Amino acid sequence: MKHQDDLFRFLSIPGVSAQAEHAADCERVADFLVDKLRSLGFRATKHLTDIHPIVTAHSPHIEGAPTVLIYGHYDVMPVDPIAEWHSDPFCPEIRDGRIYARGASDDKGEIMCHILGAQEVIEEDGALPLNVTYLFEGEEERGSASLSAFIKTPEAQRELACDIIVVSDTGMAAPDIPSFSYGLKGLCCFELKISGPSMDLHSGIFGGAVANPITTLCEMIASTHDADNRVTVEGFYEGVSEIADWERASWARVPGASDAELAALTGVPELRTERGYTGTECAYARPTLELNGISGGYEGEGSKTVIPTHAIAKMSCRLVPGQNPIDIMKKVEAHFRRVCPPSVRMEYTMQHAGDAYLADPHSPFGKAAQKAQELTFGNPPVLVREGGSIPIVAEMSHILGKDALFLGLDLPDARIHSPNENMRVEIFEKGITMVKHMLRLMAQVKP
Repeated sequence: MKHQDDLFRFLSIPGVSAQAEHAADCERVADFLVDKLRSLGFRATKHLTDIHPIVTAHSPHIEGAPTVLIYGHYDVMPVDPIAEWHSDPFCPEIRDGRIYARGASDDKGEIMCHILGAQEVIEEDGALPLNVTYLFEGEEERGSASLSAFIKTPEAQRELACDIIVVSDTGMAAPDIPSFSYGLKGLCCFELKISGPSMDLHSGIFGGAVANPITTLCEMIASTHDADNRVTVEGFYEGVSEIADWERASWARVPGASDAELAALTGVPELRTERGYTGTECAYARPTLELNGISGGYEGEGSKTVIPTHAIAKMSCRLVPGQNPIDIMKKVEAHFRRVCPPSVRMEYTMQHAGDAYLADPHSPFGKAAQKAQELTFGNPPVLVREGGSIPIVAEMSHILGKDALFLGLDLPDARIHSPNENMRVEIFEKGITMVKHMLRLMAQVKP
């Protein structure tokens, strides 16, 4: 495989941002990127932060040419459960046409496609036809705190000034059907704790007389949805726009996106969607309120007949344009306080949040990117929104005042965040080709 040495060296450094034991490894990954980009003639800098470094790099400046800012993250998720990996997650190897390693798809493989695409253009044409700025961070998998602070500074805003932002950290529909993503969902997370007795109580002696915190918590959670699977929190849908007809038509082209196919993919008997919407429409463009985890009482072997002291639920909302994450968390809190009975105590904790994002897929840069995808994969891309969230991209787009376009290379079977993460060799090689087309086509767009 061409460029295997570069990719494997990159993948072999265990830059797990969430684990302190890998802090030095994150430094090593940043150093690798700086050295690689300098070898291509870029002016590359490692910016130290309180957590993990940020890397920026600039190609030789061409006056009057457009500037594309390419963002990615070099940090990776923890590898647990390690026993489920079929090979060492940081000793990359190729099996049956796939590259297996942590970060193979998310996001090191995609970063390397962008770097090697530029390298091949330089080798073939003598120079890049436009200005390229790279921005790589090491904290995306833990919240991007350092990058959020960095891009708020006037110095960084001058350094990152651009005409368009390009991100490859999303999915593609199928090996021969690329996806052009023009929107991301927002996110807010919160915790609900219900407390009752000051100690675990005997369920025979006190059962029926004292409110059970787990039962109460479940009743409160159940009150957040109606029979149509709509969120019942007052004001939850304020500002939410209906799906456009052209979006529905585009999403219907996505392979594997029918309700029956999604049910088979996820292993459920059938989907349970918001009434009036398909599963794909709910994932792309309808806000949700989800229970992510619940705990309380005895969870060990056998039985222990108690009324527990408390129960805790971890919850989140995926939001769409028109919704404010802080406003939504306050509305959810108001709902829970309204339905909470006087027999228990309630604690509500707001956690992290990020805005939804929506760009214009029909802009000149958007059309150039889509043409690059079509030239590479032989089919026009499907235009989609993402059900996931990359809050830092929405923040960056707002601060820099430029659109972000998402050209993902993660296939549904890439197992990102899971054991045996992988990228198909053909996708990696086509990713490099896509970047070459993109750079040449975007150079023709008037800034």
